[in-house]
Amino acid sequence: MRRAGIVIASLAALFAAEAGAAETLAQKPGAKSEAKPAPAAGAQAPTPPTAAPERLPPYEPQLLRLAEVLGALAYLRDLCGGGDGAKFRSAMKALQDADESQRDLLAGAYNRGFEGYRLSYRACNAAAGEVIARFLTETARLSAELAGRYGG
Repeated sequence: MRRAGIVIASLAALFAAEAGAAETLAQKPGAKSEAKPAPAAGAQAPTPPTAAPERLPPYEPQLLRLAEVLGALAYLRDLCGGGDGAKFRSAMKALQDADESQRDLLAGAYNRGFEGYRLSYRACNAAAGEVIARFLTETARLSAELAGRYGG
């Protein structure tokens, strides 16, 4: 986790800045509300595998949630014209590179977040903007908690 902790600490600073700027997100003029309601915040919470749960690191649920939210943000930010979805994909890659043992679990969580919102949102709308703001705040909180408790 030491290497991942260093990556998470740098992401914490990035996400804190993003969360502060989240209030500036606004719906595009003329955007149609074609989207279905967003999934509940806890609806897609990752479930760790049931085999040998005593060996799971204590930070794994938070790390998987962070990966899931990064996937959702990668999709929603590009959908809503932020054009910075690549930043969230890069953050995910950095997490995977830092913690090779968790690569598949992180990828699965990221893909669940991305696909869940891709299926729910076909166009940017006010609800998508609210989800983005909430998730930017959540990524800032999660990454700061992970870096503070488990970082190196």
